[in-house]
Amino acid sequence: MRAGGKAGIIGVQICDNGEGSAMIIDIHTHTFPPKIAAAALADMQAKSRTALFADGTADDLSAHLREAGADLAVVQPVATSPRQVAHINDSVIRTNAAAAQTGVLSFGAMHPAFEDWERELDRLAEAGVRGIKLHPCYQQTPMDDPRCIEILRRCAVLGLIVLVHAGWDVGLPGSDDALPVRIRRAMDAAGPVTLIAAHMGGWRDWEEGIRLLPETGAYIDTAFSLGSMTPAFDDAYPDAQSLMMLTPNAAMAVIRAFGPERVLFGTDSPWGSLQAEIKKIRALPLSAEEQAAILGGNAARLLGVG
Repeated sequence: MRAGGKAGIIGVQICDNGEGSAMIIDIHTHTFPPKIAAAALADMQAKSRTALFADGTADDLSAHLREAGADLAVVQPVATSPRQVAHINDSVIRTNAAAAQTGVLSFGAMHPAFEDWERELDRLAEAGVRGIKLHPCYQQTPMDDPRCIEILRRCAVLGLIVLVHAGWDVGLPGSDDALPVRIRRAMDAAGPVTLIAAHMGGWRDWEEGIRLLPETGAYIDTAFSLGSMTPAFDDAYPDAQSLMMLTPNAAMAVIRAFGPERVLFGTDSPWGSLQAEIKKIRALPLSAEEQAAILGGNAARLLGVG
């Protein structure tokens, strides 16, 4: 982080980003261990047919933060099998211990089929981890499955944030496990919980997200939702229309439905460019205060930094 900043309450250095003293926090990123990053990303790129903007390592993410003048990136690890959970979370705790130096913080991983889920959530909370990531599509478990509902309830008790993939997934086009209707059912059953519905509340199911989720109190993030996708290969998609996501007008409709105070900036790095996504937010017809809240203020409040 740049010199001359202040230290947040978790020791993360807050930099002067050239837009005043407001923080920039990327709430939705992904990293992989250096030994497997290239292979993991090659497989996921083949499925999604979308371009990469980073190499998927924590060091590269930290470098992109510095280049963009941003303050903090939050990694959202996905456990695709129960046996990965404890190992990933060991790494999460180590990552968070170095956050003051790297600017990279991490949520914990959880899988609905992990047997010792309650004790593991307790361990994360005791270690100061601020939340967990669920990805119903990759975990092949509908969000309204009773196991997910129990996880939400326990997270509410522990004060853990839950960030959940919302909507369809470009890499798993047949899975409806994370559609807004399932998230709404889970939240209704679980009761009050701090939940972030990623991808503007429901990737390519945005109208249902607007209809079903604002009254739940859920937050949303902007990851992989604004503008258009960048294809990985020349023949990856048949036409420009198939690449489109949210236009500025459509994005504003989502933001107004939830309220800018419940919108969090995210890139889905390495599938989004930090600098480009910041520019997209600044190009929207938002007030300076609303931009500052979305780019970092709302996340700082949730995470307890700054």
